[in-house]
Amino acid sequence: MPQAASSGVLSTLLEQRARFLNFVERRVDSPAVAEDILQIAFLRAVQQHDKLRQDESVVAWFYRILRNAVIDHYRHQAASGRMLEHWAREMEISVEPDSATRASVCECILEVLPELKPEYQQALRTVDLEEKSLKEFAEQAVISPTNAGVRVHRARQALKKQVVKACGACARHGCVDCDCAQVSRKKRGHSA
Repeated sequence: MPQAASSGVLSTLLEQRARFLNFVERRVDSPAVAEDILQIAFLRAVQQHDKLRQDESVVAWFYRILRNAVIDHYRHQAASGRMLEHWAREMEISVEPDSATRASVCECILEVLPELKPEYQQALRTVDLEEKSLKEFAEQAVISPTNAGVRVHRARQALKKQVVKACGACARHGCVDCDCAQVSRKKRGHSA
């Protein structure tokens, strides 16, 4: 499709923007999500403008792209939900490390834990330190088990970043038999 025809297609689509947005808003649960989907559809239209046939209506062609973008949104949402539910179930039955392994874990975790967001601290203290189930944590935090699984996952990721920041190479190698400066100072009786 020539450049002039391409800009004509885009002009036609932009003139109908309000109608397109209304179409998407009726099919999703959030105006922000609708806006995102519309932007994705516009991007696809620009990338695929050469697939528009000469005898085809630009608006009808774009509605197909828009419908597919909405369907893709729900497919992605469903797949994410299934993955999070699977992950939450897996966390419920995961095997806890033995006492020897626990004893060799980096003591710096307790040093950096207060640097995390309060909800992450609560998640890690409840699930990892107090060894309560994900279901118990969800009830305590008044959130769904799926959200609890996500929160614990994000808390662990945030903790990992903080430990790497505090301990450097020691943390990158698993913190087994930790000898980083913070722990060494603590063991010698100096403040961290």
